[in-house]
Amino acid sequence: MESPIVMSFVKEADLPVVSEFIYLLIDELAAGAGPDREAMAVTTQQVLAMNGVTGIVASKGSRPLDVILLNECAAIYAGGKFGEISELYVDAENRSKGIATQLVDAAEKYATECGWMRLEVGAPLQPAWERTLQFYLRKGFEEVGPRLRKVLCS
Repeated sequence: MESPIVMSFVKEADLPVVSEFIYLLIDELAAGAGPDREAMAVTTQQVLAMNGVTGIVASKGSRPLDVILLNECAAIYAGGKFGEISELYVDAENRSKGIATQLVDAAEKYATECGWMRLEVGAPLQPAWERTLQFYLRKGFEEVGPRLRKVLCS
């Protein structure tokens, strides 16, 4: 019998694999121009130690498969506290197997428990990442426009 997929909050022992997952996510989005892995490991540890940042790992047996990271935010337009999905990584071999759906479902459950009014996510550039946009639309997210950024330091 195959092991079920289990959702659990990120623990300290998960940090190396979470760091690698996020490295792979950024590397894929940047077409192979990902950040330095050592710097990513340090940043992963720092970010996941912050108040308001939560990670959920999908695992099968003792093997972590994929990860979602959430940030607690607040805004008047959102009616108070809300959550942002800052990273969601699903390994290529695990895509289209329902794991991302389970991770987003776990994030929604956590958001509800925290009293967040909504979840938001920024989809990658279109049309190159149309599949990602369609996934979120199927999960009930609404497209509200582009997300913009201004890098203040590198």
